[in-house]
Amino acid sequence: MLTLTYEFKLIPSPEQIAIIEDMLAVCTKVWNYALRERKDWINSRKCAVNSCSLHQEYIIPADAPYPNYNIQAANLTKAKKTNPELKRTNAQVLQQILKNLEKAFNNMKEQGYGFPRFKNKYRMRSFVFPQFKNNPISNEYIKLPQIGLVPMRLSRPIPEGFKLKQVRVVRRASGYFVMLSLQSPVSVPDTPASGHPLGIDIGLDKFLATSEGELIERPKFLSQLQSKLKLQQRRLKLKSKGSANRYKLNKKIARLHQKISDTRKDFHFKLAHHLCDQAGMIFVEDLDLRIWAKGMLGKHTLDAGFGQFFSILAWVCKKRGVYFGKVDYRYTSQICPNCGAHTGKKDLSERIHKCPECQYEINRDVAAAKVICHRGVTAVGQVVVQQIDCVGVLSGTGNSLDKCHSNSNPKS
Repeated sequence: MLTLTYEFKLIPSPEQIAIIEDMLAVCTKVWNYALRERKDWINSRKCAVNSCSLHQEYIIPADAPYPNYNIQAANLTKAKKTNPELKRTNAQVLQQILKNLEKAFNNMKEQGYGFPRFKNKYRMRSFVFPQFKNNPISNEYIKLPQIGLVPMRLSRPIPEGFKLKQVRVVRRASGYFVMLSLQSPVSVPDTPASGHPLGIDIGLDKFLATSEGELIERPKFLSQLQSKLKLQQRRLKLKSKGSANRYKLNKKIARLHQKISDTRKDFHFKLAHHLCDQAGMIFVEDLDLRIWAKGMLGKHTLDAGFGQFFSILAWVCKKRGVYFGKVDYRYTSQICPNCGAHTGKKDLSERIHKCPECQYEINRDVAAAKVICHRGVTAVGQVVVQQIDCVGVLSGTGNSLDKCHSNSNPKS
């Protein structure tokens, strides 16, 4: 089963915007009520059976069942008969809110996530129509229940052979968007490891270096707009909470954050396609980027968005039939890619790799990318002769790699 998500911008009328906002408001109330119900039930079971809290106590009968999704969905059906506010919102949309709450509690118990939070009118940003009898898309319009026929910018054609499974309407700082989940019953096999290999080393001096000697500069997405962002946030501090001016300024700040996010994602996609144009296999380090984000350079690490880049690169590789693999990250900057000697630790200020054994000299990031390329080829069991821009012996294969045509100046 192949699932794709296509995103398009909606162009709703003022009347349709009012309907969307009303649906988001009702979804917020349903979420908060269901969360409050679960939280009260949990709090009523906190104290021992022979004692009560000195602060307060929730009194819920001992035989009252835990309000899980099935119970809350049944209560929602009963409430729709008497509550006109719930009647004007699609029943399946409200059921999806309860499913999301159930999923949040399961993630809290199984994966150690935090306790679900109550939402105000700004935190509830989307709702889902889980199924459609007929295809709601015609030309550049989409027909949504209760909202009607909404124009959208069909920036790319929807692929043939896919069936629309669900539609999510999202409110963002720059407008309203629709996310279409498309499914096809085809089975996509794993991409085999073949073709020209490419190792990638990421960093903060350069965004990445490849084993072919290419260096990509790191765009400073946040730094370029940080002064403007600071000014807006400083002004926000002087605005009264709940005022119209504070709301307008919050929207300006949100648009700046979205511009930074969209620019970063666009760069990641373009770079991923550029790398896939060069290779049949791509190898990266298996890093725990959460540790990077907690360090002294955490702000710059988060600004670069390496985790998002790896996810996008893996998806683009799968889409284009390029093998994507992760290798052990340890000592990649301490091994000579030419002779395999261990050269020891390097200071961050030392940007050139110079092997004391064979006198091989090259940019340290490119040297690390070559080592990553070695490890990746070894891991998949491929022997590539005269195609890898490096020399040496692959440990575990016993095959020497010939020097290939050089694409870069070794001393660059």
